Amino acid sequence: MGTVLIVYASRTDETQKIAELIAEGVRMAGHEAVLKKTGEIKIEEDLKGYDGYVFGSATYHGEMITSMKQILFIAERAELKGRIGGSFGAYGWSGEAPGRIFDTMEHIYEMKMVSGPLMLKTSRIQGGIQAAQDYGKSIAALI
Repeated sequence: MGTVLIVYASRTDETQKIAELIAEGVRMAGHEAVLKKTGEIKIEEDLKGYDGYVFGSATYHGEMITSMKQILFIAERAELKGRIGGSFGAYGWSGEAPGRIFDTMEHIYEMKMVSGPLMLKTSRIQGGIQAAQDYGKSIAALI
């Protein structure tokens, strides 16, 4: 059994709800999921020891939330090369944050990423619950 760390930044709790659903999918697939808000990660050692990583942020004014940017700087020193990864986020209009996080994880950290970022306006419409759980399962399948 592997363990997946899910770190998220959320303004309205929608990204948190998506994180919780991704964690459900990881658990449905037989693995452990650990959820943390960005403020709970202070140094790179806080990111070490997991089999998979999923980072998420809402898009706010075309950008990811500042605390997620800080996580990405910390993660750069956490030796994540070759680890399994994914990204997600809620958005209202544009939704850039999950893609930027995904690209950073894939190209800067050189992680083994799932097929793409998960972008949802909300978990409650258009199959959002199922999509988030399936995303968790796809992370777990790579472990």
